[in-house]
Amino acid sequence: MSSFNDIFETYNWDDTKASIYAKTSADVERALAADKRTLEDFKALVSPAAAPYLEQMAQISQRLTLKRFGKVLQMYVPLYLSNECSNICTYCGFSYDNKVKRKTLSPMEIMQEVAVIKEMGYEHVLLVTGEDNVNVHVDYFKKVLELIRPHFAHISMEVQPMDLEDYQQLTPYGLNTVLVYQETYHKEDYKKHHPKGKKSNFKYRVETPDRLGQAGIHKMGLGVLIGLEDWRTDCFFTAMHLNYLEKKYWQTKYSLSFPRLRPFSGGLEPKVEMNDRELVQLICAYRLFNEEVELSISTRESANFRNNIIKLGITSISAGSKTNPGGYAVEPESLEQFEISDERSPAEIAKIIAQQGYEAVWKDWDSCLT
Repeated sequence: MSSFNDIFETYNWDDTKASIYAKTSADVERALAADKRTLEDFKALVSPAAAPYLEQMAQISQRLTLKRFGKVLQMYVPLYLSNECSNICTYCGFSYDNKVKRKTLSPMEIMQEVAVIKEMGYEHVLLVTGEDNVNVHVDYFKKVLELIRPHFAHISMEVQPMDLEDYQQLTPYGLNTVLVYQETYHKEDYKKHHPKGKKSNFKYRVETPDRLGQAGIHKMGLGVLIGLEDWRTDCFFTAMHLNYLEKKYWQTKYSLSFPRLRPFSGGLEPKVEMNDRELVQLICAYRLFNEEVELSISTRESANFRNNIIKLGITSISAGSKTNPGGYAVEPESLEQFEISDERSPAEIAKIIAQQGYEAVWKDWDSCLT
């Protein structure tokens, strides 16, 4: 069966990058005026030529988001189950070559974490692990899903990419959404940042959303780690990937995230910096390109930035996050995957959202939109 990789292989990174940077103000104005925007329009909207049009992009993004999603933001929280990982990744605190204490939560410890998360008010949880098939495997995920399913309206997962059969086994246990980030679509840099482990297989990772689509997953999330390569080119390929998936697996819903590289102990410095204005530009470009896609912002970003982005296209936001296994109750001092920037509580974030005339939604997102 054909996959996104077959299409991706027909593109050249350097040529694609050059075409983005060659876009002119005329291309941007044409994209802004379009009723239905193409991938070429997306190139224009993320190009340097679009920078002077940011206010106009933001106004259109706000209007389109209000039309589709209304004045609501889905609240979600990550629950880190394990920091064990068999991959070497240059940018991650969980990397196999980081000599740190490893931990995988037991059923009792998971329920301690769940109790704290429920006290915060959450109904939407994102399960996160390192990528380790020995300690965190399909049977472990089945047990976790069975354990926590009665306590949450929506369960998402961000773990190692799996085979089609694995996803087919997990969906009956209450798995709603799977997030799988390509990290970068630059194949040579991908190899450099993932020298060892199953994650070093670019093709297997880039074809994961196809396997999710074939498994009939309710929703999937895409994204790259901004800072590993030229963000404009990487995000073009993300948009292209989304475009392909929506046409082929039209019954599945989609979300996008845009995490910027954050520090961890001994961590990697970004190859390419993205400033706040450029992140706003990207968020608005994604919304103008696709009115249906959900756009998520995490606590990687600063409090001030998150306050100002609420009305510009975002549809989901995390708060009170801990990025270490046991971080809420069991073992608060264990290794974090990355540093949190916005440390405000969920109640504080909900208050900020309300002050801007929006509503924080804690229960199942999809029931609010139908």
